[in-house]
Amino acid sequence: MTKPAPAADIVLPCLDEAAALPWVLGRIPPGWRAIVVDNGSTDGSARIAGELGALVVREPVRGFGSACDAGLRAATAGLVCFCDCDGSLDPALLPELAAPVLAGSADLVLGRRRPTSPRAWPPHARLANLQLARLVRRRTGLRLHDLGPMRVARRSALLDLELTDRRSGYPLQMVVRAADAGWRITETDVPYTPRSGRSKVTGTWRGTWHAVRDMSAVLQEPAAPALTVAPVAPVVPATRPAAPGTPPAAPAAATAATAASADSRTGDPR
Repeated sequence: MTKPAPAADIVLPCLDEAAALPWVLGRIPPGWRAIVVDNGSTDGSARIAGELGALVVREPVRGFGSACDAGLRAATAGLVCFCDCDGSLDPALLPELAAPVLAGSADLVLGRRRPTSPRAWPPHARLANLQLARLVRRRTGLRLHDLGPMRVARRSALLDLELTDRRSGYPLQMVVRAADAGWRITETDVPYTPRSGRSKVTGTWRGTWHAVRDMSAVLQEPAAPALTVAPVAPVVPATRPAAPGTPPAAPAAATAATAASADSRTGDPR
């Protein structure tokens, strides 16, 4: 029997997360599909993910961005989510993040991490994140508090961004290019708990420095021109000749311009 198409795909970049996978995959919303992108694990993560029903994609090129890109290209659902695979974020909360995208009121929704304990987010990582949020505000005008990994957008729109970063700068590049394209970007609070095992990025000062270096390179990219959806002029029905003394009707072009100014949106990626 053919399986029904997933309501959404959840991309889970994975590098040695065998301990966290059972809990993470057990929290996948019903009808949604987990895509675990194994990025060179040596602890049996890929095997465990497959046994638990996830679609397993192997990405040999190391890097967070490489894994995210491979998962995005393997996705087939119209809605794509990203989430860490270490147990620090709850995939069961993704429908809440997806709601504004599905309703058409947002194009990208980010999960704003709210640590549940001091161990969840090391001080050096929090400071780096705050500084990064300030730089993003200066670069794009977006008033974001966090650039966390949990996020939701439409697959076709994400592919249109043509993201190129294959390391730690991938999440930031997504936000910056989306902002340049005029996307409506919002954030929603999500609990952030201590992860299983040690973080490959923010678990050390060196890892954090590498992430900041990658993200600094993204912020130095020139701003891309905003994408504008061309308004479609309404069809003006044919009219009979006006009776003598009747004021002339507004030209069709003026009618179309008025409708376009009321209805058009800039940067709608859909």
